[in-house]
Amino acid sequence: MEMEIRNSTMMTEFILLGLTQSPDIQLLVFVLVLVFYLIILPGNFLIILTIISDPGLSAPLYFFLGNLAFLDASYSFVVAPKMLVDLFSEKKVISYRVCITQLFFLHFLGVGEMFLLVFMAFDRYIAICWPLQYSAIMKPRVCYALLLALCLRSFAHSFLQMALILHLPFCGPNQLDNFCDAPQIIKLACTDTFIVELLIVSNNGLLTLLCFLGLLASYAVILFHLKGHRSEGKSKAVSTCTTHIIIVFLMFGPAIFMYTRPFRALPGDKVVSLFHTMIFPLLNPVIYTLRNQEVKASMRRLFNLHIAR
Repeated sequence: MEMEIRNSTMMTEFILLGLTQSPDIQLLVFVLVLVFYLIILPGNFLIILTIISDPGLSAPLYFFLGNLAFLDASYSFVVAPKMLVDLFSEKKVISYRVCITQLFFLHFLGVGEMFLLVFMAFDRYIAICWPLQYSAIMKPRVCYALLLALCLRSFAHSFLQMALILHLPFCGPNQLDNFCDAPQIIKLACTDTFIVELLIVSNNGLLTLLCFLGLLASYAVILFHLKGHRSEGKSKAVSTCTTHIIIVFLMFGPAIFMYTRPFRALPGDKVVSLFHTMIFPLLNPVIYTLRNQEVKASMRRLFNLHIAR
């Protein structure tokens, strides 16, 4: 029995089934995703460039937005290139080592984005509910300390994911849906994975659900606080909070669907995972930018400056 388990861990690659087996639908998905990337991905880098180049966008809110655009762009690179190539490959495979590496960065960047949204909510809470203390609390060193805490927490989360999965024996089948993620990989283990599933649901699902509920509660408090104000900045603050709430639903909705339930396949898993890993991350900063007048004005100035040269 020991020899059998030892041999089962020698699996060197996984077969990727992909979103669909229909060539026509594969072509449609490829074209749609590629066009989406060619339009939206440069927009994320434009957001980063705009925030870096404009001294007027030095507030913590824009610091966090720039990092959100960077995380989202990086997140999309973890899965998208491999998936686009595989759409036209006869042999859709991924090595065990690359699969584990993909898993690590998928969760590192995903958890980082979750905590960044929490920090953005905290920033808005201080700015709206404690405006006189805002500059004293949200100092640059505090923002960098929060960013460092985000990286450390994300690394610990991803490391735990890998530690739980690396010791599992795999003896076939070796077929994954779209990409390497904890729920899919664990289903392939040839041993009882109840404890591992419970730990990962607690580590992923519970963390995601608590962050989601906490963010909704925080924005509810902020909007309630704004209800009694009649200042000129009220509409701007409400617009900012509304944008954040839209991003929270785009980010957490699919994640809650995938990680807060037992690892059993459902009909919508492939489509939800596609949008969660490839579409929504790129949309998040763009949605915010389209509703932020300061960033749009700065982009226009940056564009006009380059045209003038």
